[in-house]
Order: sequence, then C-alpha cells, then structure tokens
Amino acid sequence: MGAYEYTALNPKGSQKKGILEGDSSRQIRQQLKEQNLVPVTIVEVAQRERKQQEKKSLFSGISVMALALMTRQLATLSRSGTPLADALTTVSRQTDKPRLKSLLLAIRSQILEGHSLADALASFPHVFDKLYIATVKAGEQSGHLDLVLERMADYTETRQQMRQKVQLALLYPVILTLMAVLVVGALLAFVVPEVVQVFENTGQTLPWLTRALIATSDFLRANIIFIFIFIAIIIASFSWLMKKEAFRLRIHRLTLRTPVVGSLIGGMNTARLARTLSILNASNVPLLDALHISSEVLSSLPMQHAVERAAIRVREGTNLAQALEEGKCFPPILIQLVSGGEASGELEQMLEHAANSQERELQTIIATLFGLLEPLLILTMGGIVLVIVLAILLPIFELNQLVQ
Repeated sequence: MGAYEYTALNPKGSQKKGILEGDSSRQIRQQLKEQNLVPVTIVEVAQRERKQQEKKSLFSGISVMALALMTRQLATLSRSGTPLADALTTVSRQTDKPRLKSLLLAIRSQILEGHSLADALASFPHVFDKLYIATVKAGEQSGHLDLVLERMADYTETRQQMRQKVQLALLYPVILTLMAVLVVGALLAFVVPEVVQVFENTGQTLPWLTRALIATSDFLRANIIFIFIFIAIIIASFSWLMKKEAFRLRIHRLTLRTPVVGSLIGGMNTARLARTLSILNASNVPLLDALHISSEVLSSLPMQHAVERAAIRVREGTNLAQALEEGKCFPPILIQLVSGGEASGELEQMLEHAANSQERELQTIIATLFGLLEPLLILTMGGIVLVIVLAILLPIFELNQLVQ
C-alpha cells in the first residue's frame, strides 16, 4: 500500500486535489470514480520524493519548524499510547502543508506494510537526516520512542532558534550594505557626472580628489556590464571550486584561522557536535556510530575530519576526550567536560553542559560581532559619501578663491 497524490475534476468541472492510500494507481482511479471524480493526474508520493532527491533541489526538504512541530506531535501521541499508524494519520490531518501531509501518509503506508518507523523515514533521506533516523531507530529498539522524539523536537527547535537569531542579526547589516552600495553607485553613475560638467568650462585644474572621483565615475559608467560579468564569473568559479573537497578543505581551514569568524564557525560546530553526541548517547546509540553520525552534521571539513579520526582512535581503545583533543579543533572546555563525563559515567549530561556553554558563548559572539558591525558600516558609508562631497566642493572653494 502507498500514498498517492491526485488531481481530479468533479461533475461541475472544478479541480480537486488530495491524497488517497491504495495498492496501485489503478485502485486510486477506481476510488476517484466511485466519488464521481474524473482523475487527471495520479502520482505516488514515494516516487515523487525519489525524483526530488535525485534533483537535489534547495526546496526538496521541509521547513525546520514544520519538522519540529511534527516530531513534537508524534512524541505526544506516542506517549499517550496511540498506535504509530494512527498517530501519523492524526498528525497528517492537523498539518496544513500538503507536502508534509503526503509524506506522513507515505510513511504510514510503509508502517502498515510492516516496516519500522526508522526504515520508513530512511526512504526519505533528503527530508530526515541520519541523526534523526538513527535516534528514532534507537528509540524503537529501547522502547522509549516518545522520549527520543521529545529530545529530537527540542534539538530541532533549538537549532531553528539559533538560526533565526543569526538571520535576524544579519538582516540589518545586509540591508544597510545593499543600500550603501546602491547609494554610492547612484552618486557615481548619475550625480557626479552632472555636477562635474559645471567645472569643465572653467579651465581650472581640478583637485586630485575630484579627478580621481571623475575617473572612477567614468570607469564605472563605461564598464558596468563587464564588471557584473566579471563578478558573476568569480562567483560561478568559486562555487564550482567549492564542490571539490580539497579546495573546500583549504577554505574551511582558512576561515577557522580567521579572527572572530573562526570563533563563530568553530563555536557553532562544537555546539552542534556536543548536542548531537548528547542526544545519541542518551538514546543508547553506540559511541562509534554516534561519532560517525555527528561528523556528518558538522559544516566545517577540518572539524568533520577530526571527529572521523577520533572515531578511529576510539575504536583502537583511546578514550573520547583524548581522541578529540588530538584533533586540535575543539575548545578545552569541551575536552574537559567530556573527560569528566567519561570518568564519572555522566557523559550525556557533560555533553549537554558543553552544548549549552558553547551556544551561550556563540550568542555572545554574534551579539558582539553584529553590534560592532552596524556602526562600522554606517561610518564606512558616511566616509565614502564625505569623500564624494569633498571632491565636489573642493573645485567650488578654489573657484571662489580665484574670484576673490
């Protein structure tokens, strides 16, 4: 049995869309005919999702908030003793997102066929990552699926909140930068040439600042198309090179060594590693599997490779704290807390403390960075406008002196 999305016409000719469950598209057509509907298109959800995965579209997944809400609802229904198939049906009815509804029904169909929830989720890897699937699998095996789902919902919501804070902090500087570029570009392309024409017939030698401004304006007006093409080529070339792991590794190493930016990226990945290991450890996922999964959620390649090497060292008998310390990518506080957790048998709690500590430090860095960035952008924009104004006023001052 599978879930199928359909588009059909009713007797009045109006279009109707929905989702039905059946063994084949032929059975779905029969169900539609019994409802006096004329089938137009019928697409199996699993097949459509496989095509989405092959395309690797930016919009192939679902929103983080929708995933968190779905997970929270499943956890609540699971805790109340609701059978998993019925819980999936209930959550699908409550969501107003058609794609999520079809996904939930497709998962439900696999559950009814005898698959576990983790195996059903694994059919949609572009929606549910390895961390999510491994955690659910551990929850099913331990019989504590509701607790695991609650933990995953908390993690997903925390990650979304952190992302929103970064986006909100970036919003004002980005808008300010775009406005500064547009204003300066408009001044150089349209205002400066008109003003300079006033001084062309005076015969006086213009100040060097004014000449430089005129040369910049003329260059921009004459080569604006080529400048845009050059920028597009640079962006496309960089994007192409970033697909190569060797180049991406060099860039990531450079960013980690960059002041402030390195602290931001390192703190973000450290918090993600600690939080992921904490969740997997609490779900009784073996440490080696937890390390492999955790390495895949990191965005920094050097740190990802450090975790992979740590997994090898742990397999050889080294303790986790020492293995992570050998990578030289993680802050001392994480190493100390992991070492204390291993010694006391409270690794889960220590990892959670490490994640909370890194997230608080990350929030402080973000607040400080963007608190300094905003006035810096304002001063930079004011300085550029001041230079343009001076370049225009200097010839006027010199002309007044000649007249006197």
